[in-house]
Amino acid sequence: MPPARTLTSTVSLVFSSQLRARQIYRHPAFRFRMASSSAFGLKEASLVRSQGFIDGKWVDAKDGGVIKVTNPATTEELGTVPEMGLAETKEAIDAAAKAFKTWSKTTANQRHDILIKLYALMKEHSDDLARMITLENGKPLAEAMGEHLYSASFIEWFAEEAVRTYGEQIPSPFPGVRNIVIKQPVGVVSILTPWNFPSAMITRKLGAALAAGCTAVIKPPPETPFSALALAELATRAGVPPGVINIVTTQSNVRDVGREMCESPIVQKVSFTGSTPVAKMLAQMAAGTLKKVSIEAGGNAPFIVFDDADIDAAVEGVIVCKFRGTGQTCVCANRIFVQSSVYAEFASRLAERVAAFKVGNGLDKETTHGPLIHDRAVDKVEAHVEDALANGAQVLLGGKRIPGAGSFFAPTVLSDVPADALVNREETFGPLAALTRFETEEEVVAMANNTAVGLAGYFFSRDVGRVWRVAEALEVGMVGANTGVISQAVIPFGGVKESGLGREGGHGISEYMNEKLIAFGGL
Repeated sequence: MPPARTLTSTVSLVFSSQLRARQIYRHPAFRFRMASSSAFGLKEASLVRSQGFIDGKWVDAKDGGVIKVTNPATTEELGTVPEMGLAETKEAIDAAAKAFKTWSKTTANQRHDILIKLYALMKEHSDDLARMITLENGKPLAEAMGEHLYSASFIEWFAEEAVRTYGEQIPSPFPGVRNIVIKQPVGVVSILTPWNFPSAMITRKLGAALAAGCTAVIKPPPETPFSALALAELATRAGVPPGVINIVTTQSNVRDVGREMCESPIVQKVSFTGSTPVAKMLAQMAAGTLKKVSIEAGGNAPFIVFDDADIDAAVEGVIVCKFRGTGQTCVCANRIFVQSSVYAEFASRLAERVAAFKVGNGLDKETTHGPLIHDRAVDKVEAHVEDALANGAQVLLGGKRIPGAGSFFAPTVLSDVPADALVNREETFGPLAALTRFETEEEVVAMANNTAVGLAGYFFSRDVGRVWRVAEALEVGMVGANTGVISQAVIPFGGVKESGLGREGGHGISEYMNEKLIAFGGL
């Protein structure tokens, strides 16, 4: 245990942090008005599309149904998109199948050139596309711009990967035979994405699919459909032919649409990012026709701070890892384990940093953290806080929902959270940093691995031997050692255990291609 005066200074800091944190509730970002909901206040209003996209045409739902899309910071309506269903989904799949016949025959250079044009258009309209992300998702403009650039980087990366899809020759044990392996696109691809990264979760999949020569049907989330539709608009301008990209928007009919996208015998691959329960359901549907499946499902990322860590660096690592997207990222630090000898120091420094956050409308330049996506997300964070407190945890900062318009929860730091608290067993997806104490390396590795999922994990240590031991021991698909940021277009992104199948980014184009052997005899 740390000496008494350290604990006393920690308590004093916590109280002062709570006083400063009260300014969060009075921040002027909570006094705002929505700007130009009809055109999102964009420089180019034509990027706002309110129809689905099938076979190169902007279309409404056959029954005229619509989905209302709201700004999570204000609850004001941004606009509507079609409430499409099974009939529109089948049309989109048929259009993709027809387009595949010609798109799959284009050369890698041709696909490269079109994707590079799309990348250039995305960069040209950066301000508008970032603003669109903020309006429908809620994240601050600076963070939305970061997502947009991340999104564009996938298009650039896979444009280059298109011309690196090499085959190979394998020596044959038989005389007069040559074994040639070529790579071919799998066919029509179903893409289902979440709302936390409205643009990047699409391009990470779509970029690879288009580069490989596949065609796609995309189902964006009903909370954030406009970013997807804007990408389709720019792809058309870049020269992507009709039917290569199709977008079906739905909310009430999501079960029927999702089932068709997974079970249709025309579809040859399904790529999904979302929760583990939904991932299991979609994988079962796709199994009926033995489709290729790529899944990035839920996480419960451990973040470990060892006693030999650079504490300042570890605090900054938690800030970017835990609170990016207001805690709504699949690779967020969810369980924060701190070694006892540095626990008080780390907790006080983290509380002080979080107290400086400015919560509000993402369009306000002073805002550092925006709303959660909807009130159900707020309810989940609140439930995790209440469970932790009931089991002995203490509030260092925050701990309450923020009243008024919008789905806001105060950035929260809890101390003395037991290892079996709900927040340590479930992915919170919100601005809650829950600190749990540990004593030894062996103990914390066991705690970190005590979960059914394994997407990402993080730790801070200056012991080189420990870095390698822990990095190899963590049961996750990605490890951040002395960094809280791992997401890049160039890396293999994905998890182990119930966090998913396959890898995206990096060499993920291979997930959208089949290897074919051609054995030449009689030579």
